[in-house]
Amino acid sequence: MSDKKDYRLQTRLIHGQFRSKKWDYNHQVVPPMSQSATFRLEGASRGATGFFRFACDRINPDREVPIYIYDRLDEPTRGMLEENLAEAEGAEACVCFATGMAAISAALGVLCQAGDEIVAHRVLYGCTYSLMQNWLPRMGIKTTFVDFNDPDAVKRAITPKTRVLYAESPVNPNLELVDLERVRALLGDAEDRPQLVVDNTFATPWGQRPMSLGADVVVHSLTKGLGGFGTDMGGAVLTREPLRNLLLMYRKDFGGALSAKAAWTFLVHGLPTLATRMSTAQKTAGVVAEWLQAHPRVKRVSWPGLASFPQRALAEKQLRTPSGEFAPGTMIYFEIDDPEGDGERGGRMMDWIAQSAYSITLAVSLGQVKTLIEHPYSMTHSALSDEDKRKGGLHPGGIRLSIGLEDPADLIADLEAALAHA
Repeated sequence: MSDKKDYRLQTRLIHGQFRSKKWDYNHQVVPPMSQSATFRLEGASRGATGFFRFACDRINPDREVPIYIYDRLDEPTRGMLEENLAEAEGAEACVCFATGMAAISAALGVLCQAGDEIVAHRVLYGCTYSLMQNWLPRMGIKTTFVDFNDPDAVKRAITPKTRVLYAESPVNPNLELVDLERVRALLGDAEDRPQLVVDNTFATPWGQRPMSLGADVVVHSLTKGLGGFGTDMGGAVLTREPLRNLLLMYRKDFGGALSAKAAWTFLVHGLPTLATRMSTAQKTAGVVAEWLQAHPRVKRVSWPGLASFPQRALAEKQLRTPSGEFAPGTMIYFEIDDPEGDGERGGRMMDWIAQSAYSITLAVSLGQVKTLIEHPYSMTHSALSDEDKRKGGLHPGGIRLSIGLEDPADLIADLEAALAHA
């Protein structure tokens, strides 16, 4: 058989490893699903060897056939997904978790300990912000929030205790971009330098691969664009090999392992359709964004593919498919007039969509085949203080739109009616 590296990523995401060490299923066209919580061992010594290998971060998994013991430690369906995700991101290793937040918690958990500090971009997904603001301080880990597009502010925030710089790019929900190469350059090359962790959920590996831009660790909510269909939850941490066993041990002790059923869904449905879903929805996003930009009730539209996007040059540099095509993505953020500044107009628009729209669904999450809409100020980012929302440019009239696979004419018709009722 030809070397799979000779084939493009779109093809490799469909066919995967084919003869994975995790599970050699070469007589089956579709990868099988493991449905066993525990695994038969050949003897006590075999079990002892498995536990030793699992706990030893010096073992190279490329040279070792897995010894399966218990689902929470490792299991083949999840392992096959991890192989394919690492391939997609250009990472050495991947460890999957039950949710995106479990993945983020694990990444920070293995990189930080009591007394360490995190420097994070000023705008983050509300639950990530809450983790850093409310829970990590209980473990003795402090987070400082700054504008990552202000290099001087980032440099001032870094201290000898800083272990992690954390950002989303594109940022949830306003689609601001972070210049990842510039941030990485601030960290230097010392062996004990802070690690750059990037949430790549919005772009997916189809539209951006942060490790090629300097990131040390990439996190994903698999529930979103990578999954695509909204049937299962999941998360992933992608990184270099030395961190893999620490992440496995963290998952063993803290829990949060991705189920085999969810892993199978992402492996068989999510990854193979990623390129087609993203490219189709992205074209529709361009049509909808242009229409919104011309609407008299819309003050501002943020979509990286618009000529008016303030970071267009950076978008063209970072947001690229594996074959080098511009990939502005499927997410749109727009602001409607809100004279009172209380988000009431946005709320009325959401209520109309919830009760009357057919092609657009009022719901959190994103990256699905169905178009989803939400009001970040009062929903996904409500955990942020009003001051932090203001600093981060979150407007009371701001609307987040995740474009799906519907006909763009239908989406525009429902948006036009919704804006008339705002």
